[in-house]
Amino acid sequence: MKQFKTNNMSEKDEITKIKDGIAEKLMASAMFDGLDWAAVEAATEQEGHEAMMAKAVFPSGLSGVLEHFTILVDRRMLAQLETMDTSEMRVRDKITTAVQARLEILAPYKDAVKLAALYWSVPPRNLAASKFVWRTADVIWTWAGDTSKDYNYYTKRGLLSAVLTSTMMAWVGEDGDELDNSFAFLDRRIENVMQFGKILGKIKR
Repeated sequence: MKQFKTNNMSEKDEITKIKDGIAEKLMASAMFDGLDWAAVEAATEQEGHEAMMAKAVFPSGLSGVLEHFTILVDRRMLAQLETMDTSEMRVRDKITTAVQARLEILAPYKDAVKLAALYWSVPPRNLAASKFVWRTADVIWTWAGDTSKDYNYYTKRGLLSAVLTSTMMAWVGEDGDELDNSFAFLDRRIENVMQFGKILGKIKR
């Protein structure tokens, strides 16, 4: 088995790099190889490792690989957002921009995302999937500058989780590679959430 490097990067960084490569290779080839453990091992070998490396870095199996891919996408989303000047953006525009960036990053893996959605739809995996969506919502709100600690913290992330889920489902259900319809759907959902938020604020006051 390939040994983890420790000279130019920490062992943790090296493991993360290995996991990134395997997860991305799996999703890139899922249209042809599917999403199962055999495909994970094949992706691992394509990345230049022995097949047993897959189990070493993903002891929880396929779920761990797919979860890591969502983390990788979140990291890339943040990296893309950090290159933008958002100083004049309203909060709602920041949220919209973040979700759009995430869809753009996922676009080359659309077929794999469809398969992953089916995988996560089966109980009790769907419970784990909801946690991943919540984590992404938290990443986006934190990037947008949200510092709430009260009930608003949970409300904002819960509402954005619903937006992320419905927008993803609309996107994977669309034929073709264009994102215009998905972006339009996202705008409508964000508008609905903003109106709902205003109602909640009035009720609290």
